[in-house]
Amino acid sequence: MAMLPPLRSLLAFMVLLLMVQSSATVSAQSKFEKSKTMGFAIGTGYYLGEMNPNGHFKGRFQPGFGGFMRFNINRRFGIRAAVHRTNLLYHDSDSNDPWIANRNLHFRNAITEGSVVAEFNYSRYQIGNTKDRFTGYLFAGLSLYSHMPEAEIDGIWYALQPLGTEGQGTSSANAGNRYATTGFAVPFGFGFKLNLGHFSALNFEWGMRRTWTDHLDDVAGYYASLAVLEEEAGQLSELLSESRIEREGNLEDPVGQMRGYNGLDDRFAVMSVSFTFRIDKSPTTCWER
Repeated sequence: MAMLPPLRSLLAFMVLLLMVQSSATVSAQSKFEKSKTMGFAIGTGYYLGEMNPNGHFKGRFQPGFGGFMRFNINRRFGIRAAVHRTNLLYHDSDSNDPWIANRNLHFRNAITEGSVVAEFNYSRYQIGNTKDRFTGYLFAGLSLYSHMPEAEIDGIWYALQPLGTEGQGTSSANAGNRYATTGFAVPFGFGFKLNLGHFSALNFEWGMRRTWTDHLDDVAGYYASLAVLEEEAGQLSELLSESRIEREGNLEDPVGQMRGYNGLDDRFAVMSVSFTFRIDKSPTTCWER
């Protein structure tokens, strides 16, 4: 028997009501899971390059710091915008490699970085939620950084890029132009998030920065002519270009001899502990599932 029109209308209305209710629940849940947090970080960093070819977690560690804002889309995904300062300090003399130790160069570099990364939580996590208190996470994104390597003579630190220590900007053979002091990098890594209370958390993080420069340490290719450096770039450039303990062969001028590993880009890593707090909800919010 055909269904009566009033009954069909009632069933259609009930289905529509269930669909609206379901949609509202999903929307409310999605809205509930969204949040904004801010934080500040302290830590240190290290780099991989000519003075430290492959030694992770090595170097004369210097303090670093930063701040960030995180937009949590839901309990699994978030977007973080951050600014961080990473300080590097390395000496060839600390190396176990005899060739590197004999080169006897050093540098320091304060790298300022602005980044935007996407985060993925291993498990459901929400800051302040007593049911989702801990998770590991992965992150990757893009950053813009600025840097200026420096070296010391008699207690005074000098910026190295303007000096062209490998002959950049001079008539020395195969010298090329001076390198850029800004560039893009790809930050990626992992960390852990731990709730401290209703509105605060601790984050522990390690992240590598893949760069497209070989000059974080001012060492990249070959020695320039010391005579050309002295004449065209000044005595400081000559002194900071070559300070080997023992020279190769009997040549007074090392022009053309290897100073670095040409074509091998430098990288740097950041290790940090950060304090994070919610900025969009009251600590008395009733948490839901």
